Amino acid sequence: MIPAEFEYEVAGSVDEAIELLGSREDAKLLAGGHSLIPAMKLRIARPGTLVDIGRIAGLSYVREDGDGIAIGALTRHQDVATSELLREHCGIVAHTAGEIGDPQVRHRGTIGGSVSHGDPASDLPGVLLTLDAELVATGPGGERRIAAADFFTGVFETALGPQDVLTEIRVPSLGGAGWAYLKFSRRAQDWATVGVAAVASNGGAKVGLVSMGATPLRASAVEQALASGADAAAAAEHADEGAEPSSDVAGSADYRRHLVRVLTRRALEQALSG
Repeated sequence: MIPAEFEYEVAGSVDEAIELLGSREDAKLLAGGHSLIPAMKLRIARPGTLVDIGRIAGLSYVREDGDGIAIGALTRHQDVATSELLREHCGIVAHTAGEIGDPQVRHRGTIGGSVSHGDPASDLPGVLLTLDAELVATGPGGERRIAAADFFTGVFETALGPQDVLTEIRVPSLGGAGWAYLKFSRRAQDWATVGVAAVASNGGAKVGLVSMGATPLRASAVEQALASGADAAAAAEHADEGAEPSSDVAGSADYRRHLVRVLTRRALEQALSG
């Protein structure tokens, strides 16, 4: 399909992007475009103005920052996937980025664009939630940091304000923690029917779910079961508690509930053995 009519502006800096967002009606940011443009073609999204930030210098990087790793919002998925720093210190992020779409998508799409889009079927938001990551946004009032637990607020909705620009994602160094990200898709390169992220240490684990509700979710009941001494198989039986999966062409809600228990067991076994 063809998108609805829109205006197009190119921002040369974050400050200019913020100004354009405030001066244009129903404006949205464009980074890599692999999340927004398909939605526009389907007319799910109908922005009046696109503000292109893809050429802003200084927002593509992966670097150590204190006891964690900072990732610039315009860093391409391919660069995240191949970052030696991430592979060594936070391998689940590099691995997950390498699972996104196909090479064309990974070489064009950006981590910030994917996260800002707020799609509950997207891989990286669920992983960032599991990691208790922090997201840095810049707006008219300056810079603010948002916990991943507070960032995703609904289907295609986030805590970003109408003039906010996501500039950085901060993830922890995992040390010796084991991890896994597993997903099931109907076809190669499809969105996840269900995805499960697990990060394990000291016999316990943090578990995040993809495509099991309006936002990425933490599987709190699984985490509590592990903390109480349950093994991976027993804890995984609680994976769908508190979730509200939808029924669509990829699978029914009941199918997703079954699938998330299977994938959670497998992810926990992999993470706890790592």
